Amino acid sequence: MDKINSGISAEDRKRLAEGLSRALADSYTLYLKTQNYHWNVEGPHFKALHDLFEEQYTDLATAVDDIAERIRALGHRAPGSYSEFQEIGAVKEDTEQPDAMTMVRRLAEDQETVANTFRQVLKTAGEASDVATDDLLSARVRTHEKNAWMLRAHLGK
Repeated sequence: MDKINSGISAEDRKRLAEGLSRALADSYTLYLKTQNYHWNVEGPHFKALHDLFEEQYTDLATAVDDIAERIRALGHRAPGSYSEFQEIGAVKEDTEQPDAMTMVRRLAEDQETVANTFRQVLKTAGEASDVATDDLLSARVRTHEKNAWMLRAHLGK
């Protein structure tokens, strides 16, 4: 797809797609983990956490689509399998049944991990003058930082 004439070089588009693929992997794994916790949370804070987790995984469902579409707009294949996501992502899946506050702590940490992954790709977007990727990722950083704050507030920290 080197015939794309967006003003972004083929080399920069490749670097951006690789970074966005890591962001997609982290976002999708966080989506799955958050939905898992939504289904399985128990305890005195059930309703509040059940609703918060649903709000966050619903947002992530839209975000993963936006990220994958940006990868495609740059002319590259978007990864789409659990094995690819686990190989390239920093967020790891959870097969345990942790208590509610452990769920909250893990999700807060993962939200921050995702924000940091986006920050790394933002550097590449800036170097390539890719305002579309910059815009997408800047908005996501704000969302993940807010989500981490909301989760940490449940921990009383």
